[in-house]
Amino acid sequence: MGVQNNTPRASPRRKSTTLQHLFDLDSKTETGINGKKTGTTNIGCSSSNLENEEILSSISFCTFVFTFTDPSECATQQELKRNKLLQLLSVVKSSKKPLHDQVMSSLISMISLNLFRPLPPPSNPSSAAEFPDDEDHISTFSPLWSHLQLVYDILIRLVINTDPKLLRGYIDNQFVVNLLALFQSEDPRERDSLKNVYHRIYSRFTFYRSFMRKSMNDVFLHYVFETERHCGIRELLEIWGSIINGFTVPLKEEHKLFLMRVLIPFHKTKGMQAYHRQLAYCVSQFVQKEPVLGGIVVRGILRYWPVTNCQKEVLLIGELEELVENIDPDQYRKLALPLCLQITRCLNSWNSQVAERALYVWNNEQFVKMISVAMEEVFPVVVEGMEKNLKWHWSKSVRQLTENVKVMLEEMDPVLHSKCLEEIELRESKAHQAEIKRKEKWDRIEMAAAQHHNQHQFLQPPHFLCVSH
Repeated sequence: MGVQNNTPRASPRRKSTTLQHLFDLDSKTETGINGKKTGTTNIGCSSSNLENEEILSSISFCTFVFTFTDPSECATQQELKRNKLLQLLSVVKSSKKPLHDQVMSSLISMISLNLFRPLPPPSNPSSAAEFPDDEDHISTFSPLWSHLQLVYDILIRLVINTDPKLLRGYIDNQFVVNLLALFQSEDPRERDSLKNVYHRIYSRFTFYRSFMRKSMNDVFLHYVFETERHCGIRELLEIWGSIINGFTVPLKEEHKLFLMRVLIPFHKTKGMQAYHRQLAYCVSQFVQKEPVLGGIVVRGILRYWPVTNCQKEVLLIGELEELVENIDPDQYRKLALPLCLQITRCLNSWNSQVAERALYVWNNEQFVKMISVAMEEVFPVVVEGMEKNLKWHWSKSVRQLTENVKVMLEEMDPVLHSKCLEEIELRESKAHQAEIKRKEKWDRIEMAAAQHHNQHQFLQPPHFLCVSH
């Protein structure tokens, strides 16, 4: 029963005790002690080799990529590949020691063959610009997903369970770049798996971090300043949000430049609604870590303020409100006037959603505190905007909210509020007088033009007196 070792204790039944026999036993014992192959080792190695051969066979089978659209493909073979992938996933999960070099190399090659493929052309090339806030227009589910899902699971298990130094020879810069290119996939399931894999690689492969950040920045800059078309911006910004969260203070100049040259210009793109939540989180992380950056961010957002996109305006008003809560108070005086000018323009908007969102900002205590620092500069602008709303705005709810804010302003500084109203009345009176004078001038000009026309007609000779040559 069992395997017999070629050691003296494993042969108790042998009765011969000749000198040659004792020498033989001694030499075999030394062979075992010196680490050379014994019977058990031979069987263990053959078992290990057999297991590796089975794994390599499964990997080899999985290198064939099914399209799931070709009628000639066999469904049985597709299911068999899926089962093989499940077996490989089980091997990677359960392996307590590093995989053999040949197995690892073949496995990474198989993963590359399955993942790094030409993506189909966009199903609707104009969707990103025309329907940026509608997920359905940029989601197309890949028929390959039943296989791709398992390949991604195998890859992420490899990244989690294997020492990065061992994987470095297999997962190189080009592998990372190829992964990044797959974020163009229209399948949200694939982009989510990519996000997890890419983030895991970033967190574990510390020697690739700088390269990975630069690669993502290149994608962002290409999107913002050239194409404004990319399916994976939301997922990439989620990765960046986690990265920024781990930055230490004081921030490096490289990271501040990323904020100013990449994140802030993101606010000007047409598709901003689709990823605004992730973008706002990234920006707020910077301001929370260094509140002095708040001024740069606020001015940047105001620079890229939309002219006709009301949905973007509502989102940006909310983002500004959150930023005010983290801005360095020393910057309140500098930012109060430009910020209130934009908020006032928004509360005067004919779009009721924009106007209401701008009026709700006045419920924010930190915003009101910022205004109180620069009352003399801000009050004339704000009071004039309120009066315009009360006189001209079509929405009853907007007028009601405006009335509430006006009461609050009166309570903040009654004297200054009254002074602003007087100045508004004086300006309106002057404007009215100027309009009367302008109209009188135009009346005189029109009268003079009519008299000149009549005189010209009177002096012109009759038509029948004109001699033709």
